[in-house]
Amino acid sequence: CSRAKDVTMPAKLPVNFFSTRSPVIDLFRGQLDYADQLRQDSEIVLYFFYAPWCGQSIAAREEIEHVASRLSDQVLFVAVNCWWNQGKCRKQKHFFYFPVIHLYHRSFGPIEYKGPMSAVYIEKFVRRVMTPLLYISSRSKLLDFLSNYEPGVVGFFEFNASPQPPGYLTFFTSALHSLKKDYLGTIRFGVVTDKRVAEEISLVHSGSVYLHRHANTSLIYPKDIMNFTAENICKWALENREMLIRWLRPHGGKSLLLNNELKKGPALLIFIPYNPLAEIHPLLDEITKVALEYHKCNKSQAAEPDLQHVGDSDSPAFDSSVADAHLKFSETFPIAKYPCCNTVVLPQWHSISRTHNVCELCVNQTLGVKPNKVHVPHCNFLEIEAALDSFYLQEHTFFQVISNTVECSNFLSFYSPFSYYTACCRTVNRHFLSFISSEKTIFQTPKVAFSSHGKKDNTQFSIPHIEDRNCFIPDLNISSMNITGLSCRTNKTLNLYLLDSNLFWIYAERLGASRSTHLKEFAAIVDLKEEVHYVLDQNQSLVGPTLENFIKNFSVLYSPLKRHLVDDPSVHFHEEHVVTEVTTNTFHETVFLSAKNVLLLYYAQWCGFCASLNHIFIQLARLLPPDSFTVARIDVTRNDLPWEFMTDRLPTILFFPHQRKERSVKFPEDFSVNLPNLLKFILHHSSLSSSEPCTKECLHKESVLQQGHISHLEREIQKLRSEISALHQAHDQLEAQLSEARREEQRLQQQKHTLEKQHKTLQLHSEQLQATYDQKNQELLEMAEKLQELADASENLLKENALLRILVASRGGKLQSKDEIKEPFQSEQTLSEDNDISLSTATAALEEERIDNIDTIETEHNSGNRTE
Repeated sequence: CSRAKDVTMPAKLPVNFFSTRSPVIDLFRGQLDYADQLRQDSEIVLYFFYAPWCGQSIAAREEIEHVASRLSDQVLFVAVNCWWNQGKCRKQKHFFYFPVIHLYHRSFGPIEYKGPMSAVYIEKFVRRVMTPLLYISSRSKLLDFLSNYEPGVVGFFEFNASPQPPGYLTFFTSALHSLKKDYLGTIRFGVVTDKRVAEEISLVHSGSVYLHRHANTSLIYPKDIMNFTAENICKWALENREMLIRWLRPHGGKSLLLNNELKKGPALLIFIPYNPLAEIHPLLDEITKVALEYHKCNKSQAAEPDLQHVGDSDSPAFDSSVADAHLKFSETFPIAKYPCCNTVVLPQWHSISRTHNVCELCVNQTLGVKPNKVHVPHCNFLEIEAALDSFYLQEHTFFQVISNTVECSNFLSFYSPFSYYTACCRTVNRHFLSFISSEKTIFQTPKVAFSSHGKKDNTQFSIPHIEDRNCFIPDLNISSMNITGLSCRTNKTLNLYLLDSNLFWIYAERLGASRSTHLKEFAAIVDLKEEVHYVLDQNQSLVGPTLENFIKNFSVLYSPLKRHLVDDPSVHFHEEHVVTEVTTNTFHETVFLSAKNVLLLYYAQWCGFCASLNHIFIQLARLLPPDSFTVARIDVTRNDLPWEFMTDRLPTILFFPHQRKERSVKFPEDFSVNLPNLLKFILHHSSLSSSEPCTKECLHKESVLQQGHISHLEREIQKLRSEISALHQAHDQLEAQLSEARREEQRLQQQKHTLEKQHKTLQLHSEQLQATYDQKNQELLEMAEKLQELADASENLLKENALLRILVASRGGKLQSKDEIKEPFQSEQTLSEDNDISLSTATAALEEERIDNIDTIETEHNSGNRTE
């Protein structure tokens, strides 16, 4: 038999995805060829490729309709069903996700939109495609264009000579190429037609292209090196653009976007509500101003005030001598005129000394040739490296001598005769170098003295420690410090990122933002390398000065910012629980501030072995007196812990003695976790935790405690004995049931053997009956063949009889003519009668034989029935 074919149900015919009254043309049958015909007659076309079952497509449908209702008079909106298997779109396009938005500007395209599926963002992108170039008609508009935080590319083209100057279409196409490669549209393109406006940015010749950068030197497109093509202009702008602040827009699926950005270094993530279509953004302008000042290294001053915690100027740790010293320091050494400086911390001059010399090393080029500000960087690493090399050769003159006067030494560079270096050093107390964490950072009062330079001796060479510049000058507070160029004066440079809180507030909540806040403004610093992040207090408004102080507090060597730890909000505390559930917020209070011994279990919800220890810890908590011991646990996957208490193995058990909480003890990993081992571990370390001699009262309490433990253990042992006896009884009952089951099994085995014998007998009898049946069937077949032969013979006889009758009739006709011949006629009659007699005789014989055969067959059939 041939195999049956699979039966499949044909797909239902597609229906309209958009309403018939919608301004969007819905090609729900996937007519891609018709869509291409529509595109030929329109300047701007938006294709919305969708799948009818896709949830994202359904959610984006309303957003597309909203944009189409606003721009349908300028843009043609076409929706194409790219899922129906009979449509051309499904056959020609192979998308890995839905929906997909493509835009065409005349013949240029497709420009794929990969931003958020929100109406305001889609409309903003469509408007950028509609007008990729911004016309700059005056000097004020040019200043507004260049002051934006996004990179700006300006092209100068004179339209006086011809209606379309050479290179203009190429520049126009390069703007479209930029949107195609960067869907965020971070590079803004503008065109200037007025020569006087173009001269403001040094554009003289028509066809020149200018890339504006805030923190670095602006560039002019090198026509003599690169061909003037749209692809080259776009590539040149993307490679040389300056990203002071960047928007992050995760698409919601699996992506490495955040991971790749956070791996670049510490990141300041700012969440603000953003409307792309709004004309003004006051909050974004403030953040932009902070970012520009933070990265403006070429205008930074060499001796900026030190970075300290905001509000420390009123701290009692600063005395009047510090202020006087700073005044004399500023008057004697006007270091602000030097562009390149670095702070050098020298080791203490003696092993028992508690002081360090801190030197401010600056490059002084006032006597030499000033570099060109356009072609040479204002301050580079080569200059400061040369200054450090020269400083190392004379470092012995800077860290041994202590003086009470302010003196600064100048020494020539051995690299260049036109410049020299200036070093001003001071001596600070070593206590100042340690950081004390509190709500407000307080430093020890330094003993200020300045070293005098100029003398040389043969002191052994010692390599100084280079730290963040100005981080050890304690007499200036952060409020008087300018953030300008701070990114170039610290090793903790921040990358600034913006996120729209209307779309990505869930990320802010995971970083620590409040879920109940109505104003969705939030800022956090994430340092992936150090595995820490800091959160800006949400009670403070997110304005420029607040961000500046947040950045300054992070940039100091010993940051006063408090590390934010993620807490588990789902934990509800119940007093009746014998095992205390600890979270990030209660960790310090439960473990360190408690006067009890604490046994802490680190666990995770996915840890199966951790769950098996729950009953052991419940029994342990009931055994231990609650006024002296606390049994607790913490979910390490939902709570952050201080780094010194982190673990890479689960489960982990730590014991914190009540008198020395800082000396926590870890339960040995080679011991099995059971109740006796835990009791021995706790009693052993709790007895060793006390360093004071035990008094009589202490001994009495200890004896009472131990007696209580013994009595409790005796009760537990009695319970265990009763449980053991119950288990023995259950064991006996189980043995009886097993023996009865074995007997029943033997009886069933005997029945099985009997049934097998009967089955064999019946099978043999069945085989015999089958043989008899086959034999009788063969005999019946043979009898049927004989009957068929007899029937054939009878038919032949009938034919012969008919022939004889015909012969007789023919002869009878002949004899009629001869009436006189009577005897032959009688002989003929006699012959006919003889033939009739012989024929009837043969027929009777055949009938008798047939009757005999039928009787024989019936007899055999009845015999067979009786046998069966």
